[in-house]
Amino acid sequence: MLYAIIATDVANSLDARLAARPAHLERLNLLKEQGRLVLAGPHPAIESNDPGPAGFTGSLVVAEFDSLSAAQAWADADPYVGAGVYANVVVKPFKKVLP
Repeated sequence: MLYAIIATDVANSLDARLAARPAHLERLNLLKEQGRLVLAGPHPAIESNDPGPAGFTGSLVVAEFDSLSAAQAWADADPYVGAGVYANVVVKPFKKVLP
């Protein structure tokens, strides 16, 4: 089943986010290679694809996992969690309708 992983950053997370980004992307690329990643990306703090020093307010990942507990375990192990980028993370089932 698909699960949405919705994370909210702590204030002023940009430096920690940039430092942990390579490890974060490595895990996402593994999901992609396994054919389990639907989409992933950050929420810019301003209306711009490149928000510069304004940074980001969180992230969204939609991917396939065997169970809610497996999705939660994957989210809990994210390098952004360990680096203190995220203030909170919500994981819930997701039903893709379109496209």
